[in-house]
Amino acid sequence: MSRRSRVGTTLAIATACTTGLLAFQPAFATGGPSSPRSTTHTSSPSGKGHSADKAEQQSTIDVRQGTSRAARKANTRKSALLQARPAVRELSQQLGTQSVIDIDPLTGTPRQVSRLDGLLTGPSASSAASIALSYVRDHAAVFKLSTSDLDHLELARDYVDIAGIRHLSFVQKVDGVPLFGNGLKANVTKDGRLINVTGSPVAGLHSPASVRGGLSVNEAIRAAKKDVGEADVAPAKGDSGKEVLFQTPGGTRRAIQTVTMSASQPTLAVIDAESGRVLYRDFLSSDLVDSAVGQARTEVPAKNGPNTRKAAKQVRAKKQAARVFDWYPGAPGSGGKTHRVNLNKRGWLPRGSVVLFGNNVHSYSDVNDNNVADSGEEIAPTGRKGYIFPLVRTSPPKDVDRCATWACTWLPETPFSWQDNESRTGVQNFYFINTWHDYLEKAPIGFTEAAGNFQQVNSSGQGKGGDPVHNESLDGADTADGLPDLRHIDNANFATPPDGISPTMQMYLWSAPHYIDRFIPTMGSDEADIVFHEYTHGLSHRLVTDANNNPALDSVQGGSMGEAWSDWYAQDYLVNHKLQQDAATDGDVTLGVYVGAGKGIRSEGIDCPVGSAAAACPGTEGTAPGGYTYGDFGRIYDATGDVHAAGEIWAQTLWDLRTAVGPKLAESLVTRAMELSPTYPSYLDMRNSILQADEAIYGGQHVKKVWTVFAHRGMGFFAGTVDGNDLHPVEDFNTPPPADTPRGTVTGTVTDQSTDDPVAGATVAFGGHNSGFPGDYAATTAADGTYTIEGIIPGTYPDVFVGGAGYDSQVTTLSVGRGSTTKDWSLVRDWAASAGGASVTDFTGPDYTPYGCGPSSIIDQSLGQGWGSDAADGGQYVVIKLPQAVDISTVAIDPSNTCGDGPEAATAGYTVETSPDGTTWTMAAQGTFGAGNLGKLNPVTPSAGATGVQYVKYTMLDPQGGPDVQFLDSSEVEVYGAPSGG
Repeated sequence: MSRRSRVGTTLAIATACTTGLLAFQPAFATGGPSSPRSTTHTSSPSGKGHSADKAEQQSTIDVRQGTSRAARKANTRKSALLQARPAVRELSQQLGTQSVIDIDPLTGTPRQVSRLDGLLTGPSASSAASIALSYVRDHAAVFKLSTSDLDHLELARDYVDIAGIRHLSFVQKVDGVPLFGNGLKANVTKDGRLINVTGSPVAGLHSPASVRGGLSVNEAIRAAKKDVGEADVAPAKGDSGKEVLFQTPGGTRRAIQTVTMSASQPTLAVIDAESGRVLYRDFLSSDLVDSAVGQARTEVPAKNGPNTRKAAKQVRAKKQAARVFDWYPGAPGSGGKTHRVNLNKRGWLPRGSVVLFGNNVHSYSDVNDNNVADSGEEIAPTGRKGYIFPLVRTSPPKDVDRCATWACTWLPETPFSWQDNESRTGVQNFYFINTWHDYLEKAPIGFTEAAGNFQQVNSSGQGKGGDPVHNESLDGADTADGLPDLRHIDNANFATPPDGISPTMQMYLWSAPHYIDRFIPTMGSDEADIVFHEYTHGLSHRLVTDANNNPALDSVQGGSMGEAWSDWYAQDYLVNHKLQQDAATDGDVTLGVYVGAGKGIRSEGIDCPVGSAAAACPGTEGTAPGGYTYGDFGRIYDATGDVHAAGEIWAQTLWDLRTAVGPKLAESLVTRAMELSPTYPSYLDMRNSILQADEAIYGGQHVKKVWTVFAHRGMGFFAGTVDGNDLHPVEDFNTPPPADTPRGTVTGTVTDQSTDDPVAGATVAFGGHNSGFPGDYAATTAADGTYTIEGIIPGTYPDVFVGGAGYDSQVTTLSVGRGSTTKDWSLVRDWAASAGGASVTDFTGPDYTPYGCGPSSIIDQSLGQGWGSDAADGGQYVVIKLPQAVDISTVAIDPSNTCGDGPEAATAGYTVETSPDGTTWTMAAQGTFGAGNLGKLNPVTPSAGATGVQYVKYTMLDPQGGPDVQFLDSSEVEVYGAPSGG
């Protein structure tokens, strides 16, 4: 097998500029020397990714979840069929109408089991681990875990949160090697009630054969860095790796898990130990606004930095004080006035320190962006006065008027002007980070040591220490001859690795040199809500994790919630502390009012109600005015689902929740929900987790209010989404119907479209609800093609589908009433479907079946998974044997890329040959596909050789990206017609 090193597809997103500004509100005018606007990002022709440009954005990869919307839709339908298993249906009926049983289509085991109107079990005096494992044993037919499987579970994490909920994580191991990602998580109340079970464990896990000459850790680190286009791929301090197992659609693989914090784009990756292929990639950094700005890990001084003897003598005798403000300089009320704080007394800085390195954070400027805390970039005290520096205001010629009102702190046209405020802003940032650390640690939020917060030493002994924040307060300010380049301007970011590895915060200057910029020339480190926003990415990425305690938030909807939480916690704090006013006027609470000179950096305020006509709640061209709803996902700015834009839906929803139940209760529910969440969540998953949190902590006292809030924002009972990566979820505005609501029935007949004969053994199921409610709504057709599904809650379901062996599935939105609803189906036979008896008898090129993209995947009736091969002179072919001789009317082909490859690997030139015996071949069709043919079945009519066909040979001649592309793929081949002689 060739070494299949993958990079995945770069997101094709056109942003307003390469510096990461909100694309719907451009920051620069283009009248400067050259426009900083970027073109659409695409993957390189070779499929090897881009250079390490901090403005570049690439996609995450997870071969377990599929690489396209088509794959995910196929997975959700497979999940619905699995949920229709008798054992799952029985458990769902036991748990009631608000049960959530979501079966992972890859493992066939539960991604989550819970209910929204109660808990899974009653109180118990047994240990939490015993309660969880007993539940799994009692429902073995649902969880599919044998006694041997359970024996291989290792309790890797067990902690109690601030509300008394115990969180358990069981890792699956074979011969001491852990399985990445999949496992078992359980959450138990302090009185012994089981809240939920999540994790998608792998049944029958076994260790694959050892790999001769497999990758070493250092080779895997190099592969991970090369994958994202790093200029320097050598392993460095901050990079790490370990052996793991990884479950792919083709089976279990030996792999190396890497964390590359030394890279300009820190990632957590899993590299196949045999082939070097990237099986999983997660970018660890999150930006303030729309851009993939790079990250850098700095080296923390082992003994409090490069102190000078003179400086140490000066500060030992005095307590170290600082003068700081609580929001931003010049903010209204107390938030803009400086006050004195004792850094030693608060426990933030060791007595005698001559650099800003305490237990929670190490702050330095890193102005040259060399990823090292140079001695000139450490923030030293001013002799016996401590850390007290004056605010130096500036008045740039292009911003005289705005800087008369707002405190500007550097001159964008004057090199090194930022030096006058370098030490002061570093101290200010140090204050903000420590303030936020302490605030998040306390009730009701409770981001404690056990929960994975950021500290050098964990005095409780819980969690992992050694991970204070590495804070770069003026990152890249001197990357263009004393000025910042356009990759270090108007943004901020935070990279969060697993517990025990330090995160990195990078704060930038604002207002681009040589351009008319809507932001004032100041420093992001001087605005509390920007700092709080970035740090809160660390909170969400440490609380939403898989069983192995890896961050598991980076679905599109999960990432959007990450941005929303960061906004919401920050603005909730400012309003709670009366630093920012939430007046009766809609839309007056917004993020970034200082750097934006009063206008903020979001499209509208977080407090915009649905339907508001306020000028501060204008919506965008793709939405209606007023606050956003779930149906606006992917429409607020563009169709790519930018996480900052889409996150405004979630942020506004949580602000409604805050209004409905009060700030403290909302903080409790929202935080605990993260710890209860399944991996890679959707908005509906997290809605469900909030409901579960209320049931677990408050006995469901606020469930009705919670449902009302979410239903009002389009996340009602019948809302649907394929998964957390769905850009087009279906919104609904209904709260759950009463338990005694009369049920409906759906009946009908399934027939063959060409013969009108009944189709036996076809399955009709209700899918599309990642929230899991209709999981047991399914039936299999009888010999006469009839089916009946009873007990359906009346409502409109967005993804009701039918599929049968060898027949293409059909999908519809179906409204079900209280009586009987009839829905008949007429199916089309795909004679090339493996489920209908077709098979692959021959193929050329490597066999990538272990990765879930072998040749048989081209006849699996899924546009999401397909055949991935290597490009070669003359192309690659596959021979498909039909179950009987057929007179072909049409061959349908989806030439799309698959196997994690970019669109450049999709098939361009192709041929279709037919044969009655597999020996004598006739050229039936040939042509060329383009980008417009991807993601759909393209009908091809044979010009010859259409009758009596039992063999079809499909040849991929060359990739759409040209001769330099390494891989060559197609997603699907389907054959339509009638039996010969019929």
